[in-house]
Amino acid sequence: MANKNISKVVYGGKTLIDLTADTVTADKVLKGYTTHDKSGAPITGTCTFNADTSDATAAVAEILTGKTAYVNGVKLTGTMKNNGAVTGTISTKGESYTIPVGYHDGSGKVAISSTEQAKIIATNIRSGVKILGVTGTMSGTEGAKAESKTATPSTSQQTILPDSTKGFNYISQVVVEAIPYNESDNPQGGVTVTIG
Repeated sequence: MANKNISKVVYGGKTLIDLTADTVTADKVLKGYTTHDKSGAPITGTCTFNADTSDATAAVAEILTGKTAYVNGVKLTGTMKNNGAVTGTISTKGESYTIPVGYHDGSGKVAISSTEQAKIIATNIRSGVKILGVTGTMSGTEGAKAESKTATPSTSQQTILPDSTKGFNYISQVVVEAIPYNESDNPQGGVTVTIG
């Protein structure tokens, strides 16, 4: 009797110890700790982890590269890239920035390129129009130099343009002279009418 394992003790009709329904096994006890199984035999733990990770759902792509974690009792080594502080710029209308897959430390920024930001000034935006918080003041006539011209009608088509060699870039008005008209007596006793 002394050499047998005792798993249940009943004294005076009262159960003092009962291990018979226990389910503990060595792989469920932390390594280095001892206990008894349902037969009363001593067992030494072999488990090297101290948490139940059976409900963990992380995948290697969700763990930083080089870092390790236990998921469902399995040690995983992460593959998620550490991007740190990612920065990007947008330079054209309709352009977008694609955020790379991986971890970001929260200090990265995406902005309109400095070249394009320098163009977003009030004098480059028509008056009454607001772009990215900047309200325009441009009237549309800045840098304009008007020219007034006079044209004499002829039997040929004429194209009236500003004289760009003198710095004019638009015509403010064109005055069309009256068509010359002249009457004179002729030797035959009639009247000669000259138009143009």
